[in-house]
Amino acid sequence: MNLRPYQQAAKDAVFAEWENVRSTLLVLPTGTGKTVVFASTAEDCVRACGRVLILAHRGELLDQAQDKIGKVTGLGCAVEKAEQTCIGSWFRITVGSVQSMMQEKRLERFPPDYFTHIIIDEAHHAVSDSYRRVIGHFPDSHILGVTATPDRGDMKEIGSVFDTLAYEYTLPQAIKDGYLCPIKALTIPLKLDISKVGVSAGDFKPGEICTALDPYLEQIAQEMKRYCADRKTVVFLPLIATSQKFCAILNANGFHAAEVNGNSEDRAEILSDFESGKYNVLCNSMLLTEGWDCPSVDCVIVLRPTKVRALYCQMVGRGTRLSPGKDHLLLLDFLWHSERHELCRPAHLICDNADTAAQMTDNLTENAGAAVDVAEAAQTAEEETIAKREEALKKQFEKFKTRKRNLVDPLEYAISVQQRDLLSYQPAFGWECQPPSQAQMQALENRGIDPNKVQSAGMAEQVLRSAAQRQQNGLSTAKQIARLERYGFRNVGAWSFEAANNMIARIAAQGWKRVPSGVDPATYFPE
Repeated sequence: MNLRPYQQAAKDAVFAEWENVRSTLLVLPTGTGKTVVFASTAEDCVRACGRVLILAHRGELLDQAQDKIGKVTGLGCAVEKAEQTCIGSWFRITVGSVQSMMQEKRLERFPPDYFTHIIIDEAHHAVSDSYRRVIGHFPDSHILGVTATPDRGDMKEIGSVFDTLAYEYTLPQAIKDGYLCPIKALTIPLKLDISKVGVSAGDFKPGEICTALDPYLEQIAQEMKRYCADRKTVVFLPLIATSQKFCAILNANGFHAAEVNGNSEDRAEILSDFESGKYNVLCNSMLLTEGWDCPSVDCVIVLRPTKVRALYCQMVGRGTRLSPGKDHLLLLDFLWHSERHELCRPAHLICDNADTAAQMTDNLTENAGAAVDVAEAAQTAEEETIAKREEALKKQFEKFKTRKRNLVDPLEYAISVQQRDLLSYQPAFGWECQPPSQAQMQALENRGIDPNKVQSAGMAEQVLRSAAQRQQNGLSTAKQIARLERYGFRNVGAWSFEAANNMIARIAAQGWKRVPSGVDPATYFPE
């Protein structure tokens, strides 16, 4: 199988990271072939005489990995689960259940150097003690975590397991490149009150959600008749009883609905019938969040409100794959009334900044009843959020413009050079969260940037990388920008180094008292 360009780039990045660190992370959206990437990665490890363990927390994921490895590489896999073991097998790749592998008696069978590489599917689960126990038993193995969900805002916990982020392919980029279908969010002004629902283990209690949701099920069915009667829809609900009840309500309203759960003896048959078109709605209680694919799904409804972004993305990801005749995924979003702002909404699929997500949510609410492309909505919200922050920061920095400062604030620098990712940067991995090193602080000062205003080593790295890239491209430096902006020049970040240097020389020739005659700093821009 030939890898897509981003898949090849992802694999190359993983091996490059392994040259310097033990563990690294790969982020690919649901539907972009993360299993293909780690299957190909495992093949290369085997070709280098390595032995690979692929860990997952669910049997369906292990079966999926084993099947994909066979199709992509032609290699067979041993299994480490329940009574099955890889010991004595000549296969160099093992798919293993973390629940089995974590058992002390099972781990004792393996010498610490048995596996050269460990690949963790759905790596956002790797922060649990079970995964850490397995990883710790093989201290010299290289680790790859593969996931679809973490972002800079919530990666700090997973950053305690992995050293670096090797590669990230974003949902907007995958849609733009034509590998996933566009998503349109339609906010329905039906307010569902979950303000009194309790929280357990970091998320809303399913039982209490059901109690709050129950009075609205008939209304939700009516809204579905209006917006998705002709679509292939998957509905996620909090408990099996609620899923079964809602399925009955849908059938009473003219839908052809089915329900599946972990106890369904005919689950495979129901899923097959849904895929073939016998049913047009499939209700489930969180069963289909991982390891199930039906590309023809073109509508997703999340009636299980959650604070966990990974879970929300997994649910919506059931409908993002391409399929003949499918031009977009419709995501029906009801107005959950909650005092908790961390409730996941369509904005959290695509926004990695809390302020941007809040702005996008407000915008979607204002346009309730209309389907809005989430990528476009996110771009608009980001521009609005950054514009507000830039304006606030500009006012804050304006009073310092006339002072003779040798060093510039890093956020002021980010605004000047239009490096917007610096404004929203959040450290995630362990080394990024550390204070800047002495070498970094000296390098920042040499570049004309105030090191005392840089809070982390990760931020220092980002600023220095930006400054070095600008130098390579022949653009103005932070020192030049700071000096010229004191004289009222604007957009100096877009000037070349030579143009900024020439203007500074002309001002120096005036004794540093004024700008050259005939030059209006407010409108001047060098040719």
